[in-house]
Amino acid sequence: MNIAPLPAGVGQTATPPAIGKQMTSAAAQAAAQKFEAFFLQQSFENMFEGTGNDSLFGGGQGEAIYRSLLLQEYSKVAAESGGIGIAAAVRREILSHQEVK
Repeated sequence: MNIAPLPAGVGQTATPPAIGKQMTSAAAQAAAQKFEAFFLQQSFENMFEGTGNDSLFGGGQGEAIYRSLLLQEYSKVAAESGGIGIAAAVRREILSHQEVK
């Protein structure tokens, strides 16, 4: 069986993630906020799971998609405005694992 090689650039990522790379305090804060936003989004989706469809919009798949997008934005705003304290703990752990012992 003859398999032609892939064209240049196909199936290759631009740069692999750097494992063990030292993060600045700002980068650690940004990563921690993204983690907290993801956690909050999952929590919000669980909270709204039992609510019914809004009769004004008619429900359906479109409403489910837009509700997910709305909850994603709610979670980003909540994490940026202080959140529930997860970001501070995650940032502290990221920075503590980088310290030389």
